[in-house]
Amino acid sequence: MSIPDYMQCAEDHQTVLVVVQPVGIVPEEEFFRIYKRIASINQVSIRDSQRLLYIRYRHHYPPENNEWGDFQTHRKVVGLIAVTTCNSAKEWPQTSERFHGQKEVFGPTLYDSRLLVFGLQGEIAEQARTDVAFYSSYDKCEDVEKRVEDFVESIFIVLESKRLDRATDKSGDKIPLLCVPFEKKDFVGLDTDSRHYKKRCQGRMRKHVGDLCLQAGMLQDALVHYHMAVELLRSVNDFLWLGAALEGLCSASVIYHYPGGTAGKFGGRKPSVSQAADAGKRHRPGALTTNGISADTSSEIGRAKNCLSPEDIIEKYKEAISYYGKYKNAGVIELEACVKAVRVLAIQKRAMEASEFLQNAVYINLGQLSEEEKIQRYSILSELYDLIGFHRKSAFFKRVAAMQCVAPTIAEPGWRACYKLLLETLPGYSLSLDPKDFCKGTHRGWAAVQMRLLHELVYASRRMGNPGLSVRHLSFLLQTMLDFLSDQEKKEVTQSLENYTSKCPGGMEVIALPDGLKLPPVPFTKLPIVKSVKLLNLPVSLRPRKLKGLLGQNMATKSPFIYSPIIIHNRGEERCKKIDFQWVQGDVCEVQLMVYNPMPFELRVENMGLLTSGVEFESLPAALSLPAESGLYPVTLVGVPRTAGNITVNGYHTSVFGVMSDCMLDGLPGVKTSGCVVEVVPALPRLQLSTSLPRSANSRQPSSGEEPSSSVSVQLFNGESQQLLVTLENIASEPLETLEVTSKMVNTKEKVFGEFLTWDLEGALSQLPLKPGQTVVLTVNIKVKLDFSGQENLFQDLNDDGISVTGLPISSPLRQVLKPRAENKPMGTESGKPEYNQVKMLEAVLHFKYSGGQGQVEGYYRELSLGVHVDVEPSVFFTRVSTLPATSTRQCHLLLDVFNATEHELTVSARNNQDVVLHASECQRMAIQVDKFDLESLPEPDEERLRFASPRQLEEERQQVQGCRINAELGLVWNIPSLRRTGEASVEGVLNQLVLEHLQLAPLQWDVVVNGKPCDCNIIAECSVGEMVPLEVRLTNRSKNAVGPFSLNIIPFQDYQNGVHNYELQDAVTFIGSNTFYIDTVKPTEDCNCAGALLFLYAGDFYLNIKFQDDSSCGRDLPLAWFCLPNVHVKAVDSPF
Repeated sequence: MSIPDYMQCAEDHQTVLVVVQPVGIVPEEEFFRIYKRIASINQVSIRDSQRLLYIRYRHHYPPENNEWGDFQTHRKVVGLIAVTTCNSAKEWPQTSERFHGQKEVFGPTLYDSRLLVFGLQGEIAEQARTDVAFYSSYDKCEDVEKRVEDFVESIFIVLESKRLDRATDKSGDKIPLLCVPFEKKDFVGLDTDSRHYKKRCQGRMRKHVGDLCLQAGMLQDALVHYHMAVELLRSVNDFLWLGAALEGLCSASVIYHYPGGTAGKFGGRKPSVSQAADAGKRHRPGALTTNGISADTSSEIGRAKNCLSPEDIIEKYKEAISYYGKYKNAGVIELEACVKAVRVLAIQKRAMEASEFLQNAVYINLGQLSEEEKIQRYSILSELYDLIGFHRKSAFFKRVAAMQCVAPTIAEPGWRACYKLLLETLPGYSLSLDPKDFCKGTHRGWAAVQMRLLHELVYASRRMGNPGLSVRHLSFLLQTMLDFLSDQEKKEVTQSLENYTSKCPGGMEVIALPDGLKLPPVPFTKLPIVKSVKLLNLPVSLRPRKLKGLLGQNMATKSPFIYSPIIIHNRGEERCKKIDFQWVQGDVCEVQLMVYNPMPFELRVENMGLLTSGVEFESLPAALSLPAESGLYPVTLVGVPRTAGNITVNGYHTSVFGVMSDCMLDGLPGVKTSGCVVEVVPALPRLQLSTSLPRSANSRQPSSGEEPSSSVSVQLFNGESQQLLVTLENIASEPLETLEVTSKMVNTKEKVFGEFLTWDLEGALSQLPLKPGQTVVLTVNIKVKLDFSGQENLFQDLNDDGISVTGLPISSPLRQVLKPRAENKPMGTESGKPEYNQVKMLEAVLHFKYSGGQGQVEGYYRELSLGVHVDVEPSVFFTRVSTLPATSTRQCHLLLDVFNATEHELTVSARNNQDVVLHASECQRMAIQVDKFDLESLPEPDEERLRFASPRQLEEERQQVQGCRINAELGLVWNIPSLRRTGEASVEGVLNQLVLEHLQLAPLQWDVVVNGKPCDCNIIAECSVGEMVPLEVRLTNRSKNAVGPFSLNIIPFQDYQNGVHNYELQDAVTFIGSNTFYIDTVKPTEDCNCAGALLFLYAGDFYLNIKFQDDSSCGRDLPLAWFCLPNVHVKAVDSPF
């Protein structure tokens, strides 16, 4: 016997062999459909008996194996079922003849046979025959299973009769010697009467009877016969048959211990209910049934006594295999015994001992095997190693079988079979074709072996003529084994991959193989390797902002707690969390990836773009080239959302070496991300800004942290103004419907007086809505007005004698150029300029808040900012400020020491005053006659300001308001003719408290009227000698409190203009009434008039000195400035006759 049956198992010794074969021309599909129905009858319960008959079906069986039927009866073909197609009565004789010819092949051993005829109808088909069944078609054969059961029962009857016949001890009859085929020539000429020969015959017959008992369901009798055969055969050293007896004993014991069978996944036996409940109750020998067949009535005690233990079973198998090994022609028997022992050990979970049996099976020489037989042998060895848990050894033999499929000796190599077997080796080498399995923890398995196997898969798929498979396997090798490839191997693999993809580009589709296996896509997540993914916010000028009144709508889901110690999240939630900024529909959005190239050569990545979900998104692919083994390299991927909603960035797609990859973030283990879900708000307009002033080369970032969209810079002198034209163009597809402009000072410690930036928005608003492509121009006035006060210690002290005082007709102008004192020179700055000539900087940001379109409906707007940077150069300084009284009580002279801090000639002028010309670094004093100011009438701060502001702040604000009022009245202007530049010179920060008091109108206003004419500002009241001159004194109370009572004493005198005053005028001037006026208490905002009269007796110039006397206790606390009464000059002339 040269053809082994690798599917053999120990319980097969209990079965009878039935061959099912086609006769004539039978469609293969129809034959196997009938064969499956026949094979389903694999055990039959014998009528009127508790025994079962097990049947083993084969559709192909070598006739030479049948010759070993006496050695082991389960190898003997005892039944034949032929399947044929006969369409007419004319074909029947030929069909019948063929059936008989088929029976002659197995004729000597057949117990019974059946012929199943399909397609024949008529008289022949109506004949009743037990060995032939006629069916009209393959679809109309409902009783096939019933006929097979009847056929099996007939086989059992023959089997039982043979068992009884052989088991009966017929004394005197000569027992025949059972032989295997190769023994027949060895027993020619032996002495058949010798005791040794007889024992041999008895032992072999006992063993044969044991086989028949086992097939007939008599397990206990089989054990008894096997034990007897072992003793007899051991005594005559009949090792081959002794091994068979031991194997039979093992098989019977295995059937007892493992009623479920040992075939495992290869076709394990399902025990019947009675067998599972109590295997011993089925076989009761000694009892006769109704049909005269005795049942197995052995007890459990007897069975257990004759049955081997699980450990003894293996020992007996080893002994039997050692006996088989003594015979060269018993290699198949030895091999099959090893396989059976391995299956038993697999049930017992004794893997190491099973591996010893398999190792022995590997070295059994079966002679010259065909390539197909070698493939079958290695495949079965692989399956058996897998059965005992030796998966890597199993994969090794499976790979050997695969290589055998394409051996050089085969004329037509089976590359498909090779590929299929190679795929089956993958689990044994801890290799999976799903790249996701390689993202979990450390690498499993031997990388070198895995790479070799993947290379073989690539080659096999190429020889199969399937380049798509080659690309997929090569991509998988490059993706999963990248860390184990040398630099040279990386270059070779990528070159091969590019060659394959030039013919068949790689994609992300699932490849389905004919056997149902599906190859998942292999995204190149390591080419390049992505370390972090960050969704970028829009530029500051494009970010959508929510109106404050609508913010609450998006805050309903937020926690009311400021801090929670319980943080429950995982990585998936971190990726799916919503980012706290928004994108805008129709605007370009950016995602930044930090990548690096692990390859030793330049990596070209093409068609790299974003993979998103949630809204319609237009990805704008990019192409990049990464240098060899580059460090972290930022890559920005862009796209445009076309609809509003929540968008999720799921990953990115690339094209590397001709392979398209969709890389999902969930499949990238080491990627850091702050979230991948962002809200896309409806479309908004977009403004593009241009200005009339030059842009700043480098704009300084404001302290608020938001860098302006653009910035302009300009150089101005202190007090100068400049116009800035801002052109706004709508470059989006949505109309501009609302526009608001605000400004904010940033990054300055300088105190600015007045408004730095001013504009008129009415003209721009009148042009709204602004359609796409249209522009609007806004005029912004830039006015710089810093502190004009100069530090006195920086300049040489100025004496009144050396100062040119302008505005007084009694003085002549003088000039003096200021020079720094030698002992008090100012410290120079880094630029070499004096401290007073330093350039100061002012920065402000113009904010353009605008909205429109659907975004405005949802409550969103945008804010565009323009930075304004002004370098302020000093123009003039006021180094000293003082006042001089004027001839009027309601006027005074303001004295200003003006210093020219520029390098150009400069003129300073005031309203209704002469110009002062100043050369560079020159200082002059100018006097300006001004009316005193009613500073008490200025508006007061509101209650809220009074409540929260400090007294110091309130005082500073009050002085600022007063200085602004005074400055507006002065109208100081400087002009640089050579540069044609002019500006304002402000005294707002120059006036101190003392000067302000001098410039302020006294709260008590005194008016003196002589002869109906007010006396003030050198006004001379004229009267005639001898006529009564009316004199009126009026007091107006502008203070906040009541004043008085007061008394005024009027004393006339004459001034001789030489320093002598004559008060002895009793004979020249007389009063009509009293010369003392009495004023009662005057409430705020009220006035009081006192009237009297004088009489001048002589002509001349007279003066009235009005002396004040406070008659109240509280009035003594009032300042003297409140009682500044004007001097009265009266000129008395003789009356004309």
